[in-house]
This record gives sequence, structure tokens and C-alpha cells, in this order.
Amino acid sequence: MLRQIILITDGCSNTGLNPVVAAAHAANAGVTVNVIGIIDQGEIGRSGAAEAEAIAQAGGGMCRIVQLRELAQTVQMMTMKTVAHTIRGVVERELKKTFAVETVEQLSPVKRAHVVKVMDDLGEQAGLRVCLLIDTSASMKAKLPSVEDAVYDLSLSLEARSGRSEISVLQYPDDIGEAAGVTVSWTDKLSDVKQIFKRMAPRGVTPTGPAIMSALQYTTEGTTEHRREIDQRKRSQEAQDMGLLQDYVV
Repeated sequence: MLRQIILITDGCSNTGLNPVVAAAHAANAGVTVNVIGIIDQGEIGRSGAAEAEAIAQAGGGMCRIVQLRELAQTVQMMTMKTVAHTIRGVVERELKKTFAVETVEQLSPVKRAHVVKVMDDLGEQAGLRVCLLIDTSASMKAKLPSVEDAVYDLSLSLEARSGRSEISVLQYPDDIGEAAGVTVSWTDKLSDVKQIFKRMAPRGVTPTGPAIMSALQYTTEGTTEHRREIDQRKRSQEAQDMGLLQDYVV
């Protein structure tokens, strides 16, 4: 199961744990943190852009600073690029261990074509969890309809994948202004993400670091049965990945 957090914000954290530290914790736990900074009628600010870049770098993900009209396309692109990047990393580690090459490009043209096809297939079939972590501080109020459209478009694209895809939505700050609260629990049903923003109440502070930690915990933890299911899928997928790779490259 591939796991990622997509943070959507329009400014800087102003309370709680440093979000760069939180993103590093996520990366160490195998969860990629991507960041989208929104510009609307002005600038996100030099400090906001710098923080967004630093969070993404620490979280092993990507950062994009975009206009509202670009948001939906950016969320979809970022999700799929992160999947492709993760798959490529797994494949290249196996290539290094098994075939003593560092990158796909070092293979012969025929073998390279086969491995690229394997990566494409895995990217489409691998299990995927996307946790959308949405800044609902006061400055985001007017932007939330565009964020809602982006979430809906992403859910459409995830439904079209052949692999199991789940999406959840967390907003921050939560009711007590300290971290993130769950707006939509893990779901693979498009109907569950419709009109979710009617339940969101923008507030003042921006606890981005604690929010990332909340999203990390929510993305990696679950019931004992759920964790066992995830572990079983992971082992099965790893065995399948190695088998496919060796079949194509040997």
C-alpha cells in the first residue's frame, strides 16, 4: 500500500511543532508529504513558499505553488507522480541488488522497455492511500470551493485506477485549534467526498506541524485487523513485484 499526504495551504504555520520536523517523521514512516501552496489575489509570501518547499523536501515529496485555477490539475498530477516515483525507487533498489545496476537507464534497451512497462503496470495496480490535509485557517475561507472541486476531481481519477484506492480528508485546525480533525474517513466511494466542505469551519490559527503529525498517525494506524490486512497486502505485492521484475529482466 502506497501512502501519501497532500498538504494544501495558503500560508505559514504559526503555532505548534515545526512542520519540517513533522514531515521528516512522515518520510521516516514511509509516508510521502506533498505540498501545494495556493496563490489567490496576491502572493503566498516568500516565507510561505520557502516553508512549503522545506516541508516537501523533508517529506520526500513535491511542492507546487499554484493559482486556484490550477489546483485540481495539480492535485491529480502530484498524486500520480508520487506513485510513479515510489514505484521507481522500489524497482531501482531491486535492480541494484539483483542485477548490479543503479538505474533503469543502465539496462539494455529491450530490458529497459520491459521494466518501464512493469513500473507502469504497478503504478496502476498498486494499492494507494491519499490523505488530503487541508488548511482551513481564516485566510482559506474563500478558496475552499476550489479545493472542494480539486478533491472531487481527484476522487474521480482514483476511481478509474484498477488498484485499490482510498482517500481521506483532514482539516486543520481542529475544533480546539491544536491539530487536524477528520472530515472524511478512509473511503473508496465518490459519494463520500461530495459537499464535504459544508462541514468545514475556517478558524484563525495554522498548526501545520501538529496537523501533519495527525495525518501521519491517521494514515499509518488503524485497527489490528486493518494493520494485518495492510501487512498481508504489502507482502503479497512485494512478492509479486519481485516476480514480475525478474520475469521481465532476466
